[in-house]
Amino acid sequence: MQLNGKTALVTGGSDGIGRHICLKLAAQGVRIAALGRNRGRLDDVAADAIAAGAPAAQGFVCDLAQTDQIDAMASAIQNEFGTIDILINNAGIWHKAGPVDSIQPKIIDDTVAVNLSGAIHLTRAVLPGLRSREEAAILNVVSKSGVLAQAGQSVYTATKYGMRGFTDVLKEDEAESGVRVAGLYQSGTNTGMFAKAGEDVPNHIFTEPDDLADVVVFMLSRPAKLWMHDVRIEL
Repeated sequence: MQLNGKTALVTGGSDGIGRHICLKLAAQGVRIAALGRNRGRLDDVAADAIAAGAPAAQGFVCDLAQTDQIDAMASAIQNEFGTIDILINNAGIWHKAGPVDSIQPKIIDDTVAVNLSGAIHLTRAVLPGLRSREEAAILNVVSKSGVLAQAGQSVYTATKYGMRGFTDVLKEDEAESGVRVAGLYQSGTNTGMFAKAGEDVPNHIFTEPDDLADVVVFMLSRPAKLWMHDVRIEL
C-alpha cells in the first residue's frame, strides 16, 4: 500500500503503542484520526503528528466501552476527513493478573468492551467506507495473548482469542472486497498499560512501542502483491 495521502483511524491513539503508530504513520504522510478518552493527550498527539509530517491530524474523544458513542464518532471522523483508508484497532486495557473470581465485574465488562466488542462495533461502522476505497486495510493489534494461554489472564486472554477469531473471519469475509486484514501478535510492550491496572511488571525488558510502530508501518506499506496476514513479535 502506498501510505502517503491515506487516512488512518487509530484507536488507543492518545498514548502507548497507539501514539507511536500515529507518529510513525504521520512521518509517511498519512492523515491521522486518533481515537482515545483523554482530550489533552489526543490534542498533544495531533500536534506531534502534524510536526512529524501528517497533512492533517485530529483527536476524537470516544470510550469504546460505550457502544452508543461509536457510530456517532465514526460518522464525525468520516465527515472531517472524507474517507478512511486504514483502521488500526489498537485500544486495549489490562486487568490485574489473578484467578477469574478475583476480577471485579466492572473490570470484566470494561475489558471485554474495550478489547473486543468495541473493536467489532467500530469495524462494523467504518467497513462500508473502507470497501469503497481502491486500497484499504484493517490491522488489529492483538497481543500474543491471542495465541498463548497464560495463567491469571483469563478475561484479557478471552478478549484476545476473540480478536484473533474476529481477525481470521474478517479476512475470509473481505477476501473479495479489496479490504486487506491483518493481525499483529506482539509480546509485552513497554507502555503504561500494566501500571494503569495496578500491576507492577518489569516493563524495561519488553518491546519498545516505537519499534512495534515500525513493524506496523512495514506491514501496511507492502506492495500490492504482498500482504502479511499475521505477524508475531517475540522478545
